[in-house]
Amino acid sequence: MALLVYVDDIVLASNDPHLCDEFKSYLHSCFSIKDLGPLKYFLGIEVARGPKGLFLSQCKYALEIVDECRLLSAKPSVFPMEENHKLSLTTRPYLEVAGSYHWLVGRLIYLTITCPDLRYAVHILCQFMQAPREEHMNAAHRVLRYIKGSLDCGIVIHAHCDL
Repeated sequence: MALLVYVDDIVLASNDPHLCDEFKSYLHSCFSIKDLGPLKYFLGIEVARGPKGLFLSQCKYALEIVDECRLLSAKPSVFPMEENHKLSLTTRPYLEVAGSYHWLVGRLIYLTITCPDLRYAVHILCQFMQAPREEHMNAAHRVLRYIKGSLDCGIVIHAHCDL
């Protein structure tokens, strides 16, 4: 059995449903708890069940980021970052308010949980957190345009595997 606790939310997973029921009964005897049934959504991660296993996605979370950056009408990008980018050599002005860059990159870091294809681009963007420039924000917006075109991204956890 695995137990994941985040503030006042608990996710319980086991291959033994009777053990889960016993543990939920024990928790209910100690605290007032509410069983919401099979996991569907937790901390921005959507969980879809099927006969082959679980599909983890952050589609809703990704769409919220794109919307908050006002890029819903932007043309999707085919890839998240230009090849042979020269982001470390840019001489464009520093961002006046670096907080928006920090906010965006932080959200992108969390999105890499279910979108491993973003990891390299987000890693590069993280290198400029100390002093982001306009070019870095443009690169982050390109990542968002890529996300807009790949909202079906996710991770499959097969039902019959060694995990």
